[in-house]
Amino acid sequence: MRRIVLAALVLALAQLPALADVAVTISIATQQMRVVVDGKQLHTWPVATARKGYRTPVGIFRPYWLSPRHRSSIYNNAPMPHSIFFLGGYAIHGSYDVVGRPASHGCVRLHPGNAAALFALVQSRGMQATTIRILN
Repeated sequence: MRRIVLAALVLALAQLPALADVAVTISIATQQMRVVVDGKQLHTWPVATARKGYRTPVGIFRPYWLSPRHRSSIYNNAPMPHSIFFLGGYAIHGSYDVVGRPASHGCVRLHPGNAAALFALVQSRGMQATTIRILN
């Protein structure tokens, strides 16, 4: 009887929709971000990571704070729209400055429209369902 109940439970769980996973991969070498949701690539966008003299952290992170209209407390109150903080003061955020080449103080910059789209995706799917991987 237990085996039948267990088999029925396993079958029922297998039919539930999978949790939405958001995988964000940033390549410092190519200055590109790839966004994959539920195993399907949705976006590839140019980014700007740290310029000479600064560093963008490398590793695997989860977002811990979302701030839609953030302003830098370090760099002259600079706008950082749609900030997704993942390590200390490091964030993925929109920028009206250069993307596509190293240019930041360490954050990952995106075109403002792309940052808004990523922010909405992370907000809707959840920070715990989001992984940020930054590669050299």
